[in-house]
Amino acid sequence: MHFPKATEMAHRLVGERLKKRQITVDATAGNGHDTLFLVGAVGGGGTVYAIDVQSGALAETEKRLEDAEAKKQVKLVEASHADLASVVPAKHHGKVAAAMFNLGYLPGGDKSLTTRWETTLPALRAAISLLREGGVLTVVCYPGHPAGAEEANAVSRWVGMLDQVDYRVVRYGFENVTNAPPFLIAVEKV
Repeated sequence: MHFPKATEMAHRLVGERLKKRQITVDATAGNGHDTLFLVGAVGGGGTVYAIDVQSGALAETEKRLEDAEAKKQVKLVEASHADLASVVPAKHHGKVAAAMFNLGYLPGGDKSLTTRWETTLPALRAAISLLREGGVLTVVCYPGHPAGAEEANAVSRWVGMLDQVDYRVVRYGFENVTNAPPFLIAVEKV
């Protein structure tokens, strides 16, 4: 038995809150791992919006979904996560059960293409406005590279300013691992 990685803990926190037929968002689709997880959690009657700025990431996500025969309830959208509020239709605003962000660069992709705080903070603001009561936002931060460290600090500052009456915020990560390991921030809308 071991402590879970930040990405595994994000799945645990989201998974224990989701029910079938709910609406969810993977704001950084990447290679499709979170998207596929969300599909399994919400079942055939649910909806998953999977967003990525890189067409290659969406192609990889689509392939992963097709291989799992799990594509039908996923809306794949090539866009910046900063455009999240316009990607998710107005009829679903305030009804999203979970929004997941896995920041940084695409594993196996071009490391110079990375999420940045300038687009991530507006995306996070949009995400919490889309959440329903009891909904959860997860953000896996990667401070091990310069842009990631700057982004992780910005995200940490931003969640620290959320009103505790409306939101509960937790942070999970390894404290004694070298090279600035990833960590998870989770926000629950009260």
